[in-house]
Amino acid sequence: MTTIDARTVREWGQRYSNWGRWGSEDQRGTLNFITPDRVLAACALPRSGLVVSCALPFDSKGPQSGVGGRHNPIHTMLADGGDAIAGAQDFLPGGFNYADDAISMPLQCGTQWDALSHVFYDGKMYNGRDVSLVTSRGAQANSIDQIADGVVGRGVLLDLPRLTKQDWLDDGTRILPQHLDDCAEAFGVSIERGDILLVRTGMMTRCLQEGSWEGYCGGPAPGLSVECARWLYEREIAAVATDTWGVEVIPNETKDCFQPLHMISLRNTGLLLGEIFHLDALARACAEDGRYAFLFTAPPLPITGAVGSPINPLAIK
Repeated sequence: MTTIDARTVREWGQRYSNWGRWGSEDQRGTLNFITPDRVLAACALPRSGLVVSCALPFDSKGPQSGVGGRHNPIHTMLADGGDAIAGAQDFLPGGFNYADDAISMPLQCGTQWDALSHVFYDGKMYNGRDVSLVTSRGAQANSIDQIADGVVGRGVLLDLPRLTKQDWLDDGTRILPQHLDDCAEAFGVSIERGDILLVRTGMMTRCLQEGSWEGYCGGPAPGLSVECARWLYEREIAAVATDTWGVEVIPNETKDCFQPLHMISLRNTGLLLGEIFHLDALARACAEDGRYAFLFTAPPLPITGAVGSPINPLAIK
């Protein structure tokens, strides 16, 4: 294994940078690889019409433990059947009533995309923009609403536990580029420019089976090695998502840099990263029909200035 430290992270950041590739005003990063032709090609993939959600339910049973101020969604009813029974809605004519509700949650507490303003170092975020543009009022650049027209294209599932005949990968397992290539080859799927890559580790499977989220948020986890930064850059991947809290392997491979793959691939490459994806149903569907490529859509909520967004990703087979 190559010795990787903060200096290496900065060197690889420069080497695998897309700053300026799509112009100085670009705020979409690698989503630029998903061209109209690629979208049309992806729309031709479905055969059965099966639609599979890759979202974890947004409820009080989610994985958050309060670390970093993140808590699970708090769902509140603003009006319910009790109001109708109690006569609180008698102002409405004809005996017709309604229910209404609200939700309070950190935008990254469940299945979500990281915006290109989510991480930074040396005072800069993607495309050389200054971190001062991210204020208490939100991000003035690289925010999630810049990709509000959606994330839609060819999705590819790489199911590592199925490849290795395990229920899940062990915590701390480093997923290397060769593992990604081997998995794609084993399941007969190609990796193409502009793909949205879903990498299943089985960590969420284990947590749900054991009935405990202990350690899920920030604890030891299988994940992509920082050595995947070059692979993702050279293959011109549009987005990567996993069933873990933070995409990359934990403990990190660098002692002097937190989440080094984020720092290289999100900040420099401009790669969209997705976390806390629930991939079990999709894994079963792919295993049943033997097709690991599909139409995939996961648009963020267009929340002005947000550095992340909850989503309900859909795979259409």
